[in-house]
Amino acid sequence: MTLTLAISKSVGDAQRRFTLEVAFQSRDALTVIFGPSGSGKTMSIQAVAGLLRPDRGCIRLHGRLLFDSDAGVNLPVRRRRVGYLFQQHALFPHLTVAENVGYPLKPFWRSSLTPETQGQVADIMQICEIDGLAASLPRDLSGGQQQRVALARALVQRPEILLLDEPFSALDTGLRSRMREELLAVRHRFGVPLVMITHDPADVEVFGDTLIHIEGGRVQELRSRAQKTAAVNCPGQRLHELPSLAVGEVMPCGA
Repeated sequence: MTLTLAISKSVGDAQRRFTLEVAFQSRDALTVIFGPSGSGKTMSIQAVAGLLRPDRGCIRLHGRLLFDSDAGVNLPVRRRRVGYLFQQHALFPHLTVAENVGYPLKPFWRSSLTPETQGQVADIMQICEIDGLAASLPRDLSGGQQQRVALARALVQRPEILLLDEPFSALDTGLRSRMREELLAVRHRFGVPLVMITHDPADVEVFGDTLIHIEGGRVQELRSRAQKTAAVNCPGQRLHELPSLAVGEVMPCGA
């Protein structure tokens, strides 16, 4: 996997303004973004998903251009082939589990899924072990079950990358450990790389092959377990030692 991000985005007003200016590249299948609340982590992955339009810059996934302000490229969400797992799952409360999972596959002009897409939904529900909950509503599910439904919905279109915004934050400690194992198993089965936002050191240990520290809207550190030495060219970047991780790499988006 190669995800390259070099963007700038300002939000707020003159009294309270926040500017995100991040540039990084990850070639690992497992990437973790961490940092304090309000640092720009979620904005970064929202830009990859197409949920947030940067003011300038570019985003590439596997060499495919998703966004480029200079070239006037801004692919819509449906064409980016990106799966997104929201922090609070964002399940539709009035839809059943099967309807939630199949929602990304349903064209706006159809009232129901085609037989082919119904088969896709059934397959992913079985893989995520929620096929027995097809007719249930989100309010009737446990936290772990809601997590599996949200994961199935994110994967049903066979995305090229899976983005997760603090996916385990609402779960208790024991369930978090189990869900980490399940997520790794599903990720391996689909062969999809993932980028995860987290505050939990246990998530970093499991998923942090590449580790990106964002604070104040800037990349402060970028580390990779696989790399021993690499160039760093992110303005203002500070490098400190992180246990078991080597210095990583930040490259221009056009590289």
